[in-house]
Amino acid sequence: MTNPARPGGGAWTVDDLQDLPEDGQDYEIFDGSLLVSPHADVFHGAIANRLRRLLDRQAPPGLLVGQDIGVSAKRSSYFVPDVFVAREDALDRGGPALAPADVLLVVEVVSPGNAGRDLVLKRHEYGVAGIPHYWLVEPRKQALTVLDQVGGAYREAAVLTVADVLRTDQPFPLVLPVGDIF
Repeated sequence: MTNPARPGGGAWTVDDLQDLPEDGQDYEIFDGSLLVSPHADVFHGAIANRLRRLLDRQAPPGLLVGQDIGVSAKRSSYFVPDVFVAREDALDRGGPALAPADVLLVVEVVSPGNAGRDLVLKRHEYGVAGIPHYWLVEPRKQALTVLDQVGGAYREAAVLTVADVLRTDQPFPLVLPVGDIF
């Protein structure tokens, strides 16, 4: 659901997020429009948590694998990836969101109700913001799509299924059995 105008008029900004209720909804902003969706279901949350733990076990010092922190390239847009890898010193700066320059990887677990947001909108916005790597986890296909940023857009580097093992040096040296995510 999208709410294009905020009460009192004008565009939504990152600053407005603190005034929104804790009501079981997830809030993001795109170009001043508020995007509202229900919290993820149990299966979606389990996949995101498993992936976070798998990444965290292999992350080198100085990198943070996290969830529930937004990324904002401009005050009128704000997205919360399901999992991210960022420079740990970015947390020292505080603020309402991480800057894209501090984020090395964003991961979205594709939900049937928000597939277009993950596959098109966020893919475009994260790429333009300069985040080097974007992964899409697709539960229905039990697949992981690895995308690398090239010239402000993402290029598909690999599509892996539950029988595959991702071996990569980006965003850090990593061996990830894809089946362990599901």
